[in-house]
Amino acid sequence: MKKKDILFVFILSEIIAVFLGFVLAVNKFNVFPIWFLFIILPILAIIANFIAYFIGKKIPVIFQLAKYLTVGMANTVVDLGILSLLILVSGIAQGIAFSIFKGISFIIAVVHSYFWNKHWTFGTVKVTKMKQEFSQFFIISVIGFVINVGAASVVVNIIGPRFGVSKELWATVGAAIGSVAGLAWNYLGYKLIVFKEKNGEQPSNLS
Repeated sequence: MKKKDILFVFILSEIIAVFLGFVLAVNKFNVFPIWFLFIILPILAIIANFIAYFIGKKIPVIFQLAKYLTVGMANTVVDLGILSLLILVSGIAQGIAFSIFKGISFIIAVVHSYFWNKHWTFGTVKVTKMKQEFSQFFIISVIGFVINVGAASVVVNIIGPRFGVSKELWATVGAAIGSVAGLAWNYLGYKLIVFKEKNGEQPSNLS
């Protein structure tokens, strides 16, 4: 792993710690001190990426997938963190307002995703085709947005709270399910369509 990879994993881990800590606090999960996240998450993430890096020497896509999952986890907690903030401020966790809040949080997460996936996960730094690349990224992300918000809205507004879970926590559960569905779609779209020109060169980025 390059020093850049270690630095990026550390930064993303701290982003995860910040927003995950906020989500846990909003949902009143006080299982352990929030500051613990800022220590344990970077350690676990760096170890996991080191393992993926060494496996990636034999199967290059493994390290790329590990980077994508690291970025994806950060995107997910940014998404959930912004959503939790909007719910906390408004006091609304259901209905059309929830779908709007989820859309706002998803869009912010997409901007975060574009930066990290372009400059780290897929290693595309060329600007010659940026307009085409961004257009493709936007289209893939819009479809991901529909999948993400649609899945979350079905869980929250149609299925509704289950197992005695509060509506606030159920909103977070629905958002998480939507995020996972969107992440899966986005990875395939980014890899096979948006950043496909660099995929064949990934082994050189792993050294």
